[in-house]
Amino acid sequence: MAAYSFRLYVTGRTPRSHAAESNLRRLCHTLTDGDCEVEVIDTVEYPERAAGDHIMATPTVIRLAPSPQLRVIGDLSDLGRAAAYLGFPDSPPLPER
Repeated sequence: MAAYSFRLYVTGRTPRSHAAESNLRRLCHTLTDGDCEVEVIDTVEYPERAAGDHIMATPTVIRLAPSPQLRVIGDLSDLGRAAAYLGFPDSPPLPER
């Protein structure tokens, strides 16, 4: 079992969907030496899965492991911020709101 497990919800094979998947995989490869699992779910093909996870917008990534679950909406194009929100090791701390 991988140290990090993610579920990425996308809508079709759009440029934004592709960017989100590519950015998530890049973060996994760079920050965990590939010790990640990424499951990509198309909400058009599997709307019941999206409903079950309460997905309201895509792309949305859910960190399943390690606990706790975390969610980020968007294409993850700001890699540093995405890494911090998803709790990757050695990511910069986020400023307090």
